[in-house]
Amino acid sequence: MALATPPSPPPAPPALPLGPPAFLDKIVPRAEAAAYVARLPGPVIFTNGVFDVLHRGHVTYLAQARALGGSLVVGLNTDASARRLGKGPERPLNHEGDRALMLAALGSVDLVTWFDEDTPVQLLGELRPDLYVKGGDYDMAALAETRLMQSWGGQALAIPFVDGYSTTALVRRIRGG
Repeated sequence: MALATPPSPPPAPPALPLGPPAFLDKIVPRAEAAAYVARLPGPVIFTNGVFDVLHRGHVTYLAQARALGGSLVVGLNTDASARRLGKGPERPLNHEGDRALMLAALGSVDLVTWFDEDTPVQLLGELRPDLYVKGGDYDMAALAETRLMQSWGGQALAIPFVDGYSTTALVRRIRGG
């Protein structure tokens, strides 16, 4: 009696061509940022911050900012700049490259670049967006950023924070404080 030949194994699925995520293209060095911004659909909206531990308040604010124009550019504080803001010696918790990657992955964000100064004034002057947006209860008239924006016909606007969401409060809660 002859033994039956076992069936052939099914063919292997085709290999997926997984390269780097496309959103990495949204992260650009500061030296190249102005050229990238010039190609973005307008009006160009600019905001800035540390965005250390991304939370609901951040993503809501960024989506609201993006809805004000054709493109959203985020100026990210470098680690050194963030440390000078006085949020604590252990901050930022996430490295600037990781923070940039998280922001770039958001659909509301079109471009991410860095600034090392204490404020984004110099970067704003290099990029010349149409609208500068801050989250929170800033007195926009008192900011140097607003005066700079107005020098070329741009505007500045504060978008209220989402109540109950703060990275500092979140870090305090995680640490049991």
